[in-house]
Amino acid sequence: MLLPSSLSLATALFVASASAVHQGFNYGSTNTDGSAVLQAGFQNLFTTAQKLVGTSGFTSARLYTMVQAGTTNTPIEAIPAAISTNTTLLLGLWASAGQASFNNELAALKSALTQYGTKFTSLIAGISVGSEDLYRNSPIGIINLSGVGANPSDLVSYIGQVRSTIAGTGASGVPVGHVDTWTAWVNGSNVDVIKACDFLGVDAYPYFQNTEANSIEDGSSVFFQAYNNTLGVSTGKPVWVTETGWPVSGKTENLAVASVQNAQTYWDNVGCAIFGKINTWWYTLQDGYPTVPSPSFGLVGTTLSTTPLYNLTCPAVVAHIDNSPSSVASGSATASAASEGAAASGSAGAGNAGSAASGNPSSTQSPSSASGKSGASKVMVGSSAIALVIASLFLFMA
Repeated sequence: MLLPSSLSLATALFVASASAVHQGFNYGSTNTDGSAVLQAGFQNLFTTAQKLVGTSGFTSARLYTMVQAGTTNTPIEAIPAAISTNTTLLLGLWASAGQASFNNELAALKSALTQYGTKFTSLIAGISVGSEDLYRNSPIGIINLSGVGANPSDLVSYIGQVRSTIAGTGASGVPVGHVDTWTAWVNGSNVDVIKACDFLGVDAYPYFQNTEANSIEDGSSVFFQAYNNTLGVSTGKPVWVTETGWPVSGKTENLAVASVQNAQTYWDNVGCAIFGKINTWWYTLQDGYPTVPSPSFGLVGTTLSTTPLYNLTCPAVVAHIDNSPSSVASGSATASAASEGAAASGSAGAGNAGSAASGNPSSTQSPSSASGKSGASKVMVGSSAIALVIASLFLFMA
């Protein structure tokens, strides 16, 4: 268990209790047929999340882009939907399509700040510049045909541009960070991105880690290993869980079987261990509208409903890595420290895995193209596999 030396378990629990912890789902900008999610669609999703049977506190939404699907730089309609439902937002700016595209993201952010004012800024939990861009740009991501990524220097520049955009506005105190896989975060070539961030978002899917033991029985330990690996290089900065989940349907990935029963087990063992303790955006509420992708991670099916596919009531006792409460406590302290700053400042639609970003992040080309999670290209491999790939690349270049 990687616990920052300056934080005791008692301190971690105190910080967690002293500030709000965000809890919600990922929402893309399009449905699975590529159609844009509009304000009414976002609002239905946010309301459903808040009323899910067996849960409480799912009042936050992670977005992948600031731009409304089908427009050049109009602010995404998830914002007025969030205002009307009092849903906090982890904003996202798509960062893998070059500066011209990022300029549109910045323009949409600036317009939203002007148009909605404090009603908007008071709901911002944080701003993520990019999503898995470093993974897609890594040797592993390239081999997996994961799509276009971004260089560390690009992300550092984009983060600076976001800070300049929000300076002097109601969002000036909002934490700005980046979301990626743990394999990207522990890569030393990306250290400048860590330095530029206020928080690190980690996407972790044991289901896709198909080069190692990844059965549902191993799911909890594989997840917390990914989280703790990220925590270990975070230099004391908050580490937020920005994507995780287990599919209810889809092909078998090594030892990982997609099923409703296994999805519930993962929810019980991982979700219930971190909800309310670490800022968490689960993948996902609904990813099957109007068609169901493979694999599918949705808690609800094609028809949006407050009745989930499995029981979401957390067990009285939650077992997690090493049965150590400090595994969660460390996240509590770091996550809630940033949450406190976000509180001071105040993906999507009916089946939102339909956004490329909210679909398989490693195979996405834009934040608005329809895509589901693709296990074949979403592989966060173990260290032995990374070493093998790097060795193969050197042989190829030789």
